[in-house]
Order: sequence, then structure tokens, then C-alpha cells
Amino acid sequence: MNLRSPARAGVSSAGTGQRRRWLVLSVLVTSLMAIVLDNTVLNVALKTIAEPVTGLGASQSQLEWAINSYTLVFAGLLFTFGVVGDRIGRKRMLMIGLVSFGLFSLLSAYAQTPTELIWARAAMGLGAAAVMPQTLSIISNVFHPSERARAIGIWAVAVGVGVAIGPVVGGLLLAHFWWGSVFLINVPFTAAGATAVWLIVPESRNPDPGRVDLVGVAASVIGLVLLVYGIIQGGDTGSWLRPSVLGSAAAGLAALAFFVWHESRISHPSLDVRLFADPRLSSAVGALALVFFGMMGALFFLNFYLQSVRGYTPLHAGLLSVAFAVGQMLIAPRSAALVRRFGTKAVAASGLLLVAMALAGYQLLGVASPIWVLALLFFMQGTGMGAVMPPATEAVMSVIPRERAGSASALTNTARQVSGALGVAVLGSILAQAYRGRIDPHLAGLPAQAHNLAAGSITGGQTVASHLGSAGHALAGYADGAFVSAMHITTLFSAAITLLGVVVVMIWMPGRDAGGAAAVPALAVERSGAHESEPVLAGGEG
Repeated sequence: MNLRSPARAGVSSAGTGQRRRWLVLSVLVTSLMAIVLDNTVLNVALKTIAEPVTGLGASQSQLEWAINSYTLVFAGLLFTFGVVGDRIGRKRMLMIGLVSFGLFSLLSAYAQTPTELIWARAAMGLGAAAVMPQTLSIISNVFHPSERARAIGIWAVAVGVGVAIGPVVGGLLLAHFWWGSVFLINVPFTAAGATAVWLIVPESRNPDPGRVDLVGVAASVIGLVLLVYGIIQGGDTGSWLRPSVLGSAAAGLAALAFFVWHESRISHPSLDVRLFADPRLSSAVGALALVFFGMMGALFFLNFYLQSVRGYTPLHAGLLSVAFAVGQMLIAPRSAALVRRFGTKAVAASGLLLVAMALAGYQLLGVASPIWVLALLFFMQGTGMGAVMPPATEAVMSVIPRERAGSASALTNTARQVSGALGVAVLGSILAQAYRGRIDPHLAGLPAQAHNLAAGSITGGQTVASHLGSAGHALAGYADGAFVSAMHITTLFSAAITLLGVVVVMIWMPGRDAGGAAAVPALAVERSGAHESEPVLAGGEG
């Protein structure tokens, strides 16, 4: 099979797409921003949604599910919609996803209960899963490999900046409107994005697409939901040994084990687990997963720290995340040059190390510490992520042939989404249990309902304190101190997980001496007899 043929690569409008490739990229990035913003725009609204009067009165576990219902559906269906896009057309699938995302955002904006919000967010995950893999697939098809690293770098900047400015956008909306506005804003953006895609983006397909793996999709979604449910329940109840917690987690792990076994035995898997035999791909996916595990978990509780402990408004809390965006924008566009000079291994490992240092640095935060400390840590974390994301993403995309770009795109995005969901669940549960252990001694004498509310979250503790008059001042102080102490424990765990990523990259990611075709011997394409203008589908260090 000649992988260089435009027809075999699945580019039905290759010439047109390549001539206006940078305009196509701008449309893809704009379409992507609405999806990525939603990953973090909700974080700054969590405290408002938890309020019983101005919000929905959601508990911490319900807030975690409001984030993870979206993320798990998103992650579970990425491969399926990547294959469907390869089959029916990536442009068409992108438009369907954008319109669906906008409609379900409308439902989320007008949810009346936490349960309604959780289900509407899950439906939003359907639309997001249809959008995300198509963007990288189209980039891989309209850009020559000599420009692909730069294009993916810009794409990665958009992802990082979207994640970082989500809290700013959310803060601005909450300063003037009700909490549902953080979802309503998606509607005009997705409508404009779908129109631009229809007018500008060329259609492309894989002429030999895989079959939709319904068994694999079901096993992965069921396994992830059960595992995350067990983790969240463990933190919410304060007991990890309850049958409901252990049973759910064990059933989730069993379903995921079945998923891996099933995927290794079929000809058209949702996730080709055999690809992980390539150390370049497996270490790159591991780097992406571990950096997002720490980031999404930290963003979840840092907004409570800023708004509940420090008393910042959602807007002021969101503005602090600008430092995160600045760090990414400074480094991500330069990552390709850094990789050429130092190699993917050195750049990715250095970025992960910087992220781990930033997470460990959250130990410096207290009830009254200078806020510039947090801004500096945000900048460090953004800089580290800017060094990791582009080279790791390009490493994955360069290993997998271009006609399977949908699968490659889904692989990187699944790693981010699953690890982000686990970051929120695991770190949120550790935080909840640590907070409960530290606040419980100060809740003696409270009625059972008030005790449970105050022990459940910092928002609950402050709500109870506000009804106790002068006696509530002491309880509010205890709640703040308990939350900060719990946050310190949680961030140390997160830093340790990220350091594990450094080890993974240093051991398994090929270095500079393993560049070129040698880095991906199983999937490299022979260049002998190829014309100079023909794209090489498996690259070196990027």
C-alpha cells in the first residue's frame, strides 16, 4: 500500500486544503477553543454552583461528577468518533459535533438540579468527542510533515491557552450573569465555528476505515465510570473500605482489563493496545497523561482555595490563571526548536520536572500568603506544560501513519481526558478525606445535618459558620485551615505522580540518538524511490 498517495491518505481535497492550510488551521483552532474552554470554565463557577441560593446547592461529589461526567463520555467516545469521522468524513463529523455541543450547552445552562447538570454535561461530552479528534486528523492531512510540528505546536498552544483562560472567561461571565452563562457562551461560538468549517475546511476520509468497536466502547466507558465512582465515593464517605467503594473500583478495573484483552484480539480495535509496544508512543502518551492528571486535579481545588479561603471573586480568581497561559504561550511555540536542539526526551522530561516543582511549590500557600506566589507557580506550571504537550503530541502523530490520523488524535486526547478525570477524582477524594479528618474535631456539638454539611466541603463549612453568628467566626477559621492543610497533602501526591512521568520519559522515550526512522522502526515508511515533495508519514524527533 502506497501511504504517500493523497487518495490513500484520505485527502479528498488535498490540493485546496494544502494551499490554504494556515486558514484551515485558524478555523480548527477557533472551533477547538469552545471545547477546550469548557474543560476549565466550569472550575471557576464551582463555588457558585455549590451555593444553595445563587446556585444549585451541589455537594463536592456532585461537583466532581459535573466535571467527570463530561470528561468520561468525552474520553470514552473519542476513538469511536475518530473512526466515524474517518468513515463519513472528518469535516462532516466536525460540524455535527460543534452543533451538538452547542445544543447540549444550552441544556446545561438551564439545568435546575445538580443531577440535571451532570446529565447535560455528559451529553456535552458526546459533542466534544465528535469535535476533538477531527481537528488533529485534518491538520495531519493538510500539512506536510515538514510543517506539521509547527502546526501541532500552534494547536497545542490553543489547547493550553483555552484551558488556562477558561477561568478568566468564567469569571467575567459570573461577574455580570448567573452561573448558567458559562455554558450559554458556547452556543454562539459553536454556531460560528460550524459555519466556518462548512465554508473553509476541506473534506477528507480514510478510504479503508476501521469498524466501530461497540463492545470496546461499552467496556471502556463502564470501566471508567465504575472506577471513578468508587474513587469519588471513597473520598465523599471518608472510608475506602466500604463494600460499595471497593466493589465499584474492582468492577471498574475488571471492565478495563477486559477492554484491554478485547482490544488486543480484534482486527479493528477502538484502541490498538499493540501500538504501546513502541516506546516513543507509549512514553509520549504517558507524559501527556501524567501532566494533565496533576493540572486538572489542581485546578479543581485551587478555585476553592482562591474563592472560599482567600475570598477572591470568580473574576479575580480567573485572572490569576493568565500567568498559566503566559507560560504556555512563551514556550509551546518554541518547543519544536528546543526538540531539534536537545531532543524530545530532554525537553519533555524538563517540562514534567518543572510541573512537579510547581505542584510541590503549592506547599508555600497559606491562609494569608502573598498571592504573587500562586501566580509564579501558575507560570511555572504553564511553562512546563508548554514544553511537554507539543513534542509529546507530535511524537504520537509521527508514529502512526497519516491515514490513521483519527486514531492518533483520539489516542492523545483520550490520554488527556482520562487522566484529567482521574486527577479530579483521585485528588478530589484525597482532599475531601484529608479535609474531613482535620475539621471533624471542631464540629463537636453540631446537629447531624450541620455536621455532615460542614465536614463535606469548605463551602459547606462556611455555610454552617455563617448561620452560627459570632461563634461561626472560629469555625470558618478552622475550615480554612483544614482546607489549606488538606490541599498541601493533595499537591504533594500530585507532584509525586508527575515525577513518575519524568522517570517514564527518561527510561522509555528515545533520545536524540534514536531519532529519525530508527525511533519508529515498525511503522516507518521507506523513502527509497519517493519524490522529494511527497510527505513522509513517520517522522523523527519532530
